[in-house]
Amino acid sequence: MNKSSRQSRRRHGRRSRQQNSWCRQRNSSERCTTGPQQRSQDSGHGDEEAPSTSSNTAGDPSAPDLPGYYFDPEKNRYFRLLPGHNNCNPLTKESIEQKEMERKRLHLLEEEEKKKKKVARMGFNASSFLRKSQLGFLSVNSYCRLAHELRLSCMERKRVHIQRSNPSTLTSDQFSLILADTNSDRLFTVNDDIGGAKYGIISLSGLKTPALKVRMLENFYFTSRKVNSVCWASLNHLDSHVLLCLLGFAQTPGCATLIPASLFTSSHPGVDRRGMLCSFRIPGAWSCAWCLNIQANTCFSTGLSRRVLLTNVVTGHRQSYRTSSDVLAQQFAIMTPLLFNGCRSGEIFAIDLRSRSQGKSRKATRLFHDSAVTSLRILQEERSVIASDMAGKIKLWDLRAMKCIRQYEGHVNEYACLPLHVHEEEGILVAVGQDCYTRIWSLQDAHLLRTIPSPYPTSKANIPSVAFSSQLGGFQGSPGLLMAVKQDLYYFSYS
Repeated sequence: MNKSSRQSRRRHGRRSRQQNSWCRQRNSSERCTTGPQQRSQDSGHGDEEAPSTSSNTAGDPSAPDLPGYYFDPEKNRYFRLLPGHNNCNPLTKESIEQKEMERKRLHLLEEEEKKKKKVARMGFNASSFLRKSQLGFLSVNSYCRLAHELRLSCMERKRVHIQRSNPSTLTSDQFSLILADTNSDRLFTVNDDIGGAKYGIISLSGLKTPALKVRMLENFYFTSRKVNSVCWASLNHLDSHVLLCLLGFAQTPGCATLIPASLFTSSHPGVDRRGMLCSFRIPGAWSCAWCLNIQANTCFSTGLSRRVLLTNVVTGHRQSYRTSSDVLAQQFAIMTPLLFNGCRSGEIFAIDLRSRSQGKSRKATRLFHDSAVTSLRILQEERSVIASDMAGKIKLWDLRAMKCIRQYEGHVNEYACLPLHVHEEEGILVAVGQDCYTRIWSLQDAHLLRTIPSPYPTSKANIPSVAFSSQLGGFQGSPGLLMAVKQDLYYFSYS
């Protein structure tokens, strides 16, 4: 009797194992439907509206994770994440995140279209703000923030027509960088090209509504090396040159090239253009900055691997400062001879240019982020500095108290060197995240005023480059935001 019962249990065990293996094969080839449904059935037939306990990477936050599976909250099902295993359409975390980001982008674009037809909210107008401020119901900071929020909420995206002397040039090249000069009447551009990059200057003098037209100057240049960093340089007069840091490759060393802006505007007949360029052999420069302080107004700095190199363009003299980490961001102070540096280690320090010391005593200021510092900007009174890092943190530091006094939430960054744009006269801070969203904050209270989605799908290669100014096109120009993404240039009126 015992022997027959043991044999029947063995046969039943083999049968159940075969059924389980068949279920596993079916789930791996199609989808796993045994999770939330079976648990809901066990809890009762009338419990259909109870929250699911399934896995979630981009759905219900209350659902637990199941390794190798993704839970779709709309279909209420598990789907395999691992590629292969007879999946005709395998899912990955990257594709799921991309789909979710694209859904959010399209939703924001729909909201942008709705804002064209109505004001942000009832009572949200300049006259009511002014009346409340005069009656004492609004503080000065609140009035400024609400006024900026009103103007920003009314910004509309319009495409800018780029006029070229040769229509076939640069029509298929993607913008990788735009940089406005001090007066905002010129735009230095870097375009990705097969085997290298093209760079030139766009004149913004024709940027006026309703006909938004700008002109690409006649000359542009090609380089087979990567452009690591760019800044405007004031050698002969304000923004007379452009300083480029080019990355070396193979047997070609890296260099910093000083290019006269006049080369882009005229042909200079009979003159060798290469002879007008000033090039310095500088290996592996991560960042660069031009000094406007009167004590060193012919010098520029480059941030290298564990070193800062200060170069005098006129005399050729060089001063080297050793650092403990790579220098990814730099800016000179104007009123004092200080050079602020942001490092991969998260350290921010200032070098006193009057000191010849090579030790730690040369560091006039030391601040620390938890991640690599990618951009920093000194505010006009030079009592504070604002910096961003690769963890997506943007902090405002008080240089006298040596502490963070404000933090701007919402920025997204993981590994890219993304710039900050500070405009104190308008009281706003602009930054483009790695998720391709352009965010605008109030500089005074760190309130997020506007989030602008990219007109193109989110991609690592399509991160927009922006330039904001209160007078685009020079004196008497109109305020606004310029956005370059792929081959297009867009204008957002700020009025």
